[in-house]
Amino acid sequence: MSGRSLEEWLSYIEGQHPNNIELGLDRCSLVLQKLQIKRPANKVITVAGTNGKGSTCAMLTEYFINDGLNVGTFTSPHFLKFNERIAINGIPVLDEIICEAFSVIEKLRGSIELTYFEFNTLAAFYIFSLQELDYWVLEIGLGGRLDSVNMLDADIAIVTSISLDHTDWLGNSLDQIAIEKSGIARKDCLLISGVVNPPATIESNALQIGAILKQKNVHFSFSVEADHWSWKGGSVEFRRLSFPKLPIENAATVVAALVFSDVAPTEDKLNAMFEKVSLLGRFQTIKSNPNVIIDVAHNPEAATELAKQVAKLGVRPIAVCGMLEDKDFSSVIDILSDSFSAWYFADLNVLRGAKASTLAKHVSPSLCFTSVSDAFSAAEVRAIECNLPIVVFGSFHTVADYLEKNS
Repeated sequence: MSGRSLEEWLSYIEGQHPNNIELGLDRCSLVLQKLQIKRPANKVITVAGTNGKGSTCAMLTEYFINDGLNVGTFTSPHFLKFNERIAINGIPVLDEIICEAFSVIEKLRGSIELTYFEFNTLAAFYIFSLQELDYWVLEIGLGGRLDSVNMLDADIAIVTSISLDHTDWLGNSLDQIAIEKSGIARKDCLLISGVVNPPATIESNALQIGAILKQKNVHFSFSVEADHWSWKGGSVEFRRLSFPKLPIENAATVVAALVFSDVAPTEDKLNAMFEKVSLLGRFQTIKSNPNVIIDVAHNPEAATELAKQVAKLGVRPIAVCGMLEDKDFSSVIDILSDSFSAWYFADLNVLRGAKASTLAKHVSPSLCFTSVSDAFSAAEVRAIECNLPIVVFGSFHTVADYLEKNS
């Protein structure tokens, strides 16, 4: 087994558990104990939220790297290569390192069943523990309290945002979802909440856990000016911050995590990070003639942010959109219906993928295609004729399909 390629390992672990998702910490925690991992020199930072997790992890990682620190970052999902999920100092680890981790986990787990994501999480922890790292930055996959990332105690817990998503797993109310996501906090440790209009259950749950809660618009705030933005919290104030390429809401939360954890960031260091950091698939222009922008907006909250970004273009682009059938695609399309001059919907040929014809019922006029590639090819012809940009969005799978064919 240890001689298998990464692709063979991934195929193998996909078949080791009957369910793609099984929330709960008991099984993977048993394996974690056997791994006897070594924690980082400074802190483990765990990030949960409906939107903004990836941006938050990217900014934290960039800040630590720029500050001369060593950081391991675990994120999901990936676009083109599995290795994107496990990175050290921003660089995805090599196939052979991941394969070795899988081999160790396979030997130690015995008869314990693990899901695909649990294998991934344990591999990341094992790989990071073998390095001399200062920080681990870990992105929750689904929810928080029962997600496998939460089997490791966080020194700093961050909740970026909360909206109705994955209701089958997390509950059908914002109050309940807030409990699940804030469940990553630990007694006497920081819980940073970047949630706008937070449910009261964040505070009550933090109190029950015994976490040290710092909330946006309560313990810290930010304001935006024409050419800069500012941040204030506790006795700290930054008056001239550069605009990041990523959402300012998430940037403000990152500053809070750094300030309240006594990292003592400076304005110069923050600006250096904001000017450098980027993240694949977050309103990212990757091609010209015509301009092509990719974005992984796949729920109403993200769609609202995407609509704001599209409005700044000054023209109504062409949409190439594919979504999963268990997402609130009707609300996403409704929010963005006036943002685009034309809609080109694509079938997503993956588990839970929605048909283009299903999506097209929610906006008119629109065209349907059997793949992202076909939808984009048709949209590109019109974009060149009309001198309009194209925005490819709707799911990680949509963006990944586009990148695979056009990278």
